[in-house]
Amino acid sequence: MVNVERPVTIAVAGTHSTGKSTFLARLAHALRRDGVEVATVADLAEQAHRTGLPILHSHSYPSTLWIMTRGISEELAAWPHADVLLVDRPVPDALGYYLAALAYRDETPDPAAIEHLSALAHHHSTHYDLVLRTVLDGTIPIGEGRDRNHRYRRLADHHVERVLLQLGIGHELLPADQHDPTLERVADFTLDRLARTSSVGP
Repeated sequence: MVNVERPVTIAVAGTHSTGKSTFLARLAHALRRDGVEVATVADLAEQAHRTGLPILHSHSYPSTLWIMTRGISEELAAWPHADVLLVDRPVPDALGYYLAALAYRDETPDPAAIEHLSALAHHHSTHYDLVLRTVLDGTIPIGEGRDRNHRYRRLADHHVERVLLQLGIGHELLPADQHDPTLERVADFTLDRLARTSSVGP
């Protein structure tokens, strides 16, 4: 891994409607109260959809590659401007969604395509200081206006977890009933990482 100056980067992966965006919004608010300059990279699926690319159970190799590379570009663009970068859906997340879509459609993955996407996800993930993965709780209602395909949602939950494990991307779980204590712990982790970074001389 090449050593580069970048913000402390916290990423949250997981299937949709599991509280990722809400958790990150609360974390950003807590950090900004402490005077931390925070940048965010939001879920890019809706942007992909507006360009005409398929998403969710219709995900394709081009739409997955677009989301991954667009996410990387937006993260890099934020590096010079923030102390902390919060990423809603890190790069490996898109690969999990694509594999879930293939499983949903009962299609066989193209090994070359998966190898390419996996390498991209693996290498870029070295820039994340902490990755959290939400845990699907089927008893919590899906938010208004969100996709209600429960089968695909479960497949996405499974495949995001599988991608992180297969690529050796260390992560911590973010269960629905543990957001409050996790928020406090992640904020402390981030502030401690910032303090240690600032104490390192040239």
